[in-house]
Amino acid sequence: MRTRPKPEQQPPADDQRIVVTGMGVVTPLGVGIAPFWAGLVAGLSATGLSTRCDLSDLPCQVVAEVPDFDPHSALEAKEARKLSRASQFAVAAARMAVADARLTIDHSNREAIGALIANSSTSPPEIEISTQAFFDRGPSRINPFHFAASLPHMPACQVAIQLGLLGYTTAIGTACAAGAQAIGEAGEIIRRGDADVMLAGGSEATICRLTIASFVSLRALTTRADLPADAASRPFDALRDGFVLGEGAGVLVLERLSDARRRNARIYAELIGYGTASDAYHITAPHPSGDGAARAMRRALYRAGLQAEQIDYVNAHATSTPAGDIAETLAIKQVFGEAAYRVPISAIKSMIGHLTSAAGAVEAAATILALQHGVIPPTINYASPDPACDLDYVPNKAREAALHIAMTNSFGFGGVNSALVFSRARGE
Repeated sequence: MRTRPKPEQQPPADDQRIVVTGMGVVTPLGVGIAPFWAGLVAGLSATGLSTRCDLSDLPCQVVAEVPDFDPHSALEAKEARKLSRASQFAVAAARMAVADARLTIDHSNREAIGALIANSSTSPPEIEISTQAFFDRGPSRINPFHFAASLPHMPACQVAIQLGLLGYTTAIGTACAAGAQAIGEAGEIIRRGDADVMLAGGSEATICRLTIASFVSLRALTTRADLPADAASRPFDALRDGFVLGEGAGVLVLERLSDARRRNARIYAELIGYGTASDAYHITAPHPSGDGAARAMRRALYRAGLQAEQIDYVNAHATSTPAGDIAETLAIKQVFGEAAYRVPISAIKSMIGHLTSAAGAVEAAATILALQHGVIPPTINYASPDPACDLDYVPNKAREAALHIAMTNSFGFGGVNSALVFSRARGE
């Protein structure tokens, strides 16, 4: 596999160029693109104590929940009861993305529209409730939709069911890399002719005692008691000690540039690069050198036909774990060389926590919005520099910048690494 970037070249034919024409998000900063972006630019923290479950006896009590989510805004009450919270998020984000894209779905095109929604967790909150009901009240009290509703591909299937999509529908379950991989693979599905339009992204809702206890036992979550709850997620900061678990969803509408032009659609950005690579190292820890992450970034640059110094902004994976943030810093240095010290890098997980399978999709939306507005969201809670993390992390305050091309990184459990490159639509 060739990994050296190829020389800059002319864009491919319009029917091979993949653009983003709609976006929808459900996030701890709010539901919808407007409150999400406003919160990011303002540097607001959405981390705090849980309102959905009692974590008072656990070492980690800080989470990033979606506030005031109303599933009935996207679903009828009868349907909402059958769906997991992750599927509810996915349908809500998909409906917003389709509306944002001004895309009409009807008998003329529904066979050519598909959904690729990442999800990895099999709905722990619903599993926790059903397990408790089984042992307390017996098998007759189990929700009849429990098993089907908790399958990892069900958010994608529910998007198809609720929106009437008859096209290519599937899921990706590569944990924290899954949302970005869903977007990258959806672009490939369109390029090879298996769909004209894809709703791509990720959805995850894992916050419950079972999940928190499990991640605590892995020593993955922050357990600091000496910091305010809204300052618990602190990527690249010397006091970081683990991530804050979040929830949410992000869905993008992807289509060919030629089709978007034909229907006079607004074009947010063009997906010009996608790369993925494996660490083959450890079930949870990244490779200490950042080698796998670096290979994913190089492959994304190769596909985009770019040199690293042409990237104007990097949206970092940056979970706020001691090892992960160092590994990503080393990976960026490997790929960018001296330019690593000039490129602005920021981590929105400092504000919304780690949305696991949804993270890459929501962060892709943030990256595209940064390109559109010429503003880089900050890395908040950055107060104590770490000598091992010595790059420009856009600390604490958003920054205006001339942005044309940006990269977003997503790295998952098991050593799965993914990178996406977006640009302002060339020639538009």
